[in-house]
Amino acid sequence: MSPRRNRPKGAGPSGTSGRSAEDDRSGRYGGWQSTESWQGEEWNVRHVAGASAQGKTYRCPGCDQLIPSGVPHVVAWPEHAGVDDRRHWHKACWNAKDRRTTRVQRSRNAPKF
Repeated sequence: MSPRRNRPKGAGPSGTSGRSAEDDRSGRYGGWQSTESWQGEEWNVRHVAGASAQGKTYRCPGCDQLIPSGVPHVVAWPEHAGVDDRRHWHKACWNAKDRRTTRVQRSRNAPKF
């Protein structure tokens, strides 16, 4: 019986498989990044794994509910915008964004129902 291979096939002598720094950066958060069209503009969309979201909670703009710590989700922002315009969405809310109507924003003192 031969010993188990510890490196993936195609890995070089240093243990790297020829991935670029760009590939590593998109995989750093446990997901991948793509570009999608929505509302007539291009959006950068990054899928975030739950492990990289430990200790952080976000409010989803699609359903106005909290995304708990450790839950996989999507981060989206307009292509021409900066980091201040990033929004964290539940994956289901991002996928259903075209089927949702605009939500009326409630005041702080309004009931949640």
